[in-house]
Amino acid sequence: MRAVLRSERARLTALYGSLLLLAGGGLITLINVLLRNGLYARISGAVTSTVVLKPGEELNEGEKVEAVPAQTLPPGMAPTQEQLDQWQATRSLSTAVERATVQELLTVSVIALAAFAVLSIWLAWWMAGRVLRPVAVITETARLSGATLHERIGLQAPPGELKRLADTFDGMLDRMEDLVGAQRRFAANAAHELRTPLAVQRAAAEIGLAGDPPPEKVARIRSKLIEVAASSQHLVESLLLLAVSEEGLEAAEPVDLAAIAAVELEAIGATAPQDLTVVRDLEPLSVTGDRTLLGHLVRNLLANAVRHNRAGGRLEVATSTDGVLTVSNTGPVIDPQDVPRLLEPFRRRAERQHTAGEGAGLGLSIVSSITRAHGAELTARANPAPGGGLTLRVWFPDAPPGEETPGV
Repeated sequence: MRAVLRSERARLTALYGSLLLLAGGGLITLINVLLRNGLYARISGAVTSTVVLKPGEELNEGEKVEAVPAQTLPPGMAPTQEQLDQWQATRSLSTAVERATVQELLTVSVIALAAFAVLSIWLAWWMAGRVLRPVAVITETARLSGATLHERIGLQAPPGELKRLADTFDGMLDRMEDLVGAQRRFAANAAHELRTPLAVQRAAAEIGLAGDPPPEKVARIRSKLIEVAASSQHLVESLLLLAVSEEGLEAAEPVDLAAIAAVELEAIGATAPQDLTVVRDLEPLSVTGDRTLLGHLVRNLLANAVRHNRAGGRLEVATSTDGVLTVSNTGPVIDPQDVPRLLEPFRRRAERQHTAGEGAGLGLSIVSSITRAHGAELTARANPAPGGGLTLRVWFPDAPPGEETPGV
């Protein structure tokens, strides 16, 4: 009971009920005041203009007698005793009628005000419940859990403050559901990716090194353990880089992105296949950001373009004064509907084979995260057959604008 009395509905009921009661009380008071001001004069006039018949005197059928209103005596003429008696009787009668009328009016007003008070409280309680019903729905929906994160308010109401609040809350729930889902997928995929090399290391240690293995077997197992450890280290470093890029930029400085692209092209050229044709068109491009993160962005774009290329393929890298970095490569033909999925962590075009040099599926997701941290826009497009592959463009709005807006 105490909780109900302290609720917002009780407070609104008290507010609405008080306002209605004040309005009703004010209306009744105004009626009483206005009526009392001229009540005696109207009663007195009505009494003095009424025909009084003497005892035994009757009106004939169809006879009409006009009442003569009281008149003012001429100056200097004194009223007769009969006129004084008649005036006294009229005054006493008018006073009695006025008192009876005022008493009856007061009684009726008090009863009406009491009934109106009860009705006002009930209407205020009902009105407060109607007003707070959407708030109650929002409150219940806000009690989130993993099983109810998909629920939405879906308030069916005319446009207004509560409707906008409910729609905003639904939009927030959509974003939260996406973030929680992405976090769960990321945790599950990270656990899976880390579990595989650990299982390989344990199997190599328990089975391969069991007993007294010959030196050549120990050398092979050692090489395998080093390879698996390097893969695990690369995965952990990628996860840390992804986490750092998601936190945003701690410091920003002017960075020559064209120069970074040129350096990374030279570095990756040493490990790229000899039959890979590299085409570069590096116009001046200076952006504001973190030099280390931007280096990882370009490096991951190039590594992804080389890893998923084909024999005799092409790699095109371009920077423009419009603030656009473009990396395009040939490779397998990709369904355009699968392109957005490739930008998510641990997502690959095909299932992982756990072969040497195979990535963990974090390259493009790191690129996407670094792009968001710099306030840039990443777009991806599947190249048509027969060349196939991907074209990725990173647009930096802070760079000097060109004549046309970049697009894919």
